[in-house]
Amino acid sequence: MPFAVHVLGLAVFAQGTSEFMLSGLVSSIAADLGVSLAAAGLLTSAFAVGMVLGAPLMALAGRTWPRRRALLFFLAVFVAVHIAGALTPSYGVLLATRFVGALANAGFWAVALTAAVSMVPGHLKGRATAVVVGGVTIACVVGVPAGAVLGERWGWRAAFWAVALVSLPAFAAILRSVPGGVRGDGEAAPVPVRDELRVLTGPRLRPTLLTMALVQGATFCAFSYLEPLLTRTTGLGAAWVPAALALFGAGAFLGVTVAGRYADRRATALVAYGMVALALGWSALALTAGRPVAVLVLIPLLGLLAFGTGTALITRLLGQAAGAPTLAGASATAAFNLGAAVGPWAGGLALDAGLGHRAPVWVSAALMGLALVVAGARRAAVAVSGVRVTE
Repeated sequence: MPFAVHVLGLAVFAQGTSEFMLSGLVSSIAADLGVSLAAAGLLTSAFAVGMVLGAPLMALAGRTWPRRRALLFFLAVFVAVHIAGALTPSYGVLLATRFVGALANAGFWAVALTAAVSMVPGHLKGRATAVVVGGVTIACVVGVPAGAVLGERWGWRAAFWAVALVSLPAFAAILRSVPGGVRGDGEAAPVPVRDELRVLTGPRLRPTLLTMALVQGATFCAFSYLEPLLTRTTGLGAAWVPAALALFGAGAFLGVTVAGRYADRRATALVAYGMVALALGWSALALTAGRPVAVLVLIPLLGLLAFGTGTALITRLLGQAAGAPTLAGASATAAFNLGAAVGPWAGGLALDAGLGHRAPVWVSAALMGLALVVAGARRAAVAVSGVRVTE
């Protein structure tokens, strides 16, 4: 695996830490800036919206740039807004930096995914995808808890400074290792936007994108409300929450690793079996939420299944969207983050309806059921048309 692919994973680690670390910093941000918890929570929503909107917009804005230049630009903006966020006393400015940071993050993700698979032969594309996506799982295991510790000891601004500092080595490494100094040194001319959109809006890709959004929606719906489930339904103490999150992240890392090894050859099987197992797994977690041992066993297993299936879906999407080299990564990023935004919202609705702390997990199971229906309808349509499904 080229060193440059691992460099992209390092940058994604820093950005993934930023995306999820506010879950442990909301109270301190609210107290420091004199705003409500709900207002502080909007900082997470602003990031999610920026990711969904930014993926296609930033990919299009930088589509004529060499990939190295685009990656460096997006990473430089990401570092700059985190420095601004760490310095500002204004909630409005901080909110704006979260949105702009998400735009830069989305642009980086979109370019990084396509750049990673372009630097390896066909039989390693799944593994390259796994290295990039693996940065997010490592962020869940290491970065997010570390950000919470920094916030507790030195204030929330320390976590923002740390994200900026971790990004600097990735910036230097991209400058040295990622090819593409000028257009023409190995990069093909950009495909016309109309042709890329025709590929992405075709009947093969729409169900894949929708399935990806539903799978991620199910994952982040349950994950976002894991703390109240553990402390109020399972009966575990608050000290168990970081351990449970680390278990989920460890399972996610293993799932990405396994998917990276086998997705190129068995993407359809991994997606199919993974989706069925997730539907059963979220249902099992909802049913056994009052049993600590069962919950602690299921959490890493669900992390493995969720991120393993998600990685296989991304690999399949990038393979199907070979005719849209600029927007393929952007569409995968947008679908991923659309699920990450809608899932917690749907789980919150279930909680507000008074359905109990198991309700978000049942919503996750329902979303997986819907994903299976979408995937089944796609295969049925392909069978009727007589067209062979390819990866």
